[in-house]
Amino acid sequence: MATQHTSPAFTELKLSAALKETVNTALERGRMISVAYVSPDGRPELSFRGSVQAYGDTELAIRVRNPEGGILKAVTSGHPHIALLYGELGAQSKAFVTFRGRGRVDSSESVRRKVYDDSPTIERNMDKDRKGVALIIDLDSVEGFFGGSALKMRR
Repeated sequence: MATQHTSPAFTELKLSAALKETVNTALERGRMISVAYVSPDGRPELSFRGSVQAYGDTELAIRVRNPEGGILKAVTSGHPHIALLYGELGAQSKAFVTFRGRGRVDSSESVRRKVYDDSPTIERNMDKDRKGVALIIDLDSVEGFFGGSALKMRR
């Protein structure tokens, strides 16, 4: 007799301390986070971002070094939906996580400063003049596998 597997029910979206730490240290551990968005002309776009960081329990942030870049054009032209993908397969850990949300630019100096200061050193060194922009992603869902358990969180 075959066993039927049911997927876990959605839980409240709240990033755990361990998941935040995994995101925040991804680049220094040699892991890249892939970001997907839709360009203003409707094309799917992908890029790796080294400055992705947890910005709270339900938000991620990215320091976008180029204020004229495609992701900012997309978000500010009515295409705010963003997906991020993190993957890790090693002897000590296994994680596959998809983050989905809506991006918004926060140009307040306090947020710009915090996102810059919390970015990895290599990212800060590539924007010494601090021309970058803080892109905040209000998460709608987080799904995948992390810490030995299935994740299925929704706002």
